[in-house]
Amino acid sequence: MDKIFVLARHAETMLNLEQRVNGDPAVEVKLSPAGEDQARALAAKIVGLPLDACVTTRFGRTRRTAELALDGRKLPFVTEPLLDDIDVGDLEGEPIAEYRAWKRAHTRADRFPGGESLDEAARRYAQAFLNLAAVPHDCVLVVCHEIPIRYAVNATRGSGDLDGPVHAIENAEPYCFDDAALRLSAKRIVELTDAADS
Repeated sequence: MDKIFVLARHAETMLNLEQRVNGDPAVEVKLSPAGEDQARALAAKIVGLPLDACVTTRFGRTRRTAELALDGRKLPFVTEPLLDDIDVGDLEGEPIAEYRAWKRAHTRADRFPGGESLDEAARRYAQAFLNLAAVPHDCVLVVCHEIPIRYAVNATRGSGDLDGPVHAIENAEPYCFDDAALRLSAKRIVELTDAADS
């Protein structure tokens, strides 16, 4: 039987409302009131699934989203740092417009000042997907961040661009993969980043 992985971006945060970036898990970022409602709404979307584990990142917003979405279910929690949001280095806490302007002026292989590159993060996500596919659980809720889900969706669809055609990943919306799809996305992500860097 195939394993099932339900990937969901964390619910809306106060920094989402402020249009600022955060790539440091040590920075505490609370869910907004609307975000808490989104996480509770996710509970209804996954209520019929026989979840037997939950994976989150080191960011508190993913853990809080998962706790609300699981609505009292008793599941083991696993932290997967490889799914952490991108380390934006010196852009930490800056307006998202500055982050986007920096991206437009650089390649995917360029590291954010004091941080990592988009390609480095992509390879990290590929390894995380392989790790997930190997977990000893059959149905797993994975609460992480927008970019790894975007990459997984586009890579699985066979796109030549990790950022499209699907770009916007809504907060607390479930995306379902089986273990074969996660392995496929990991392979495709590595192929695309290697091709871009060659």
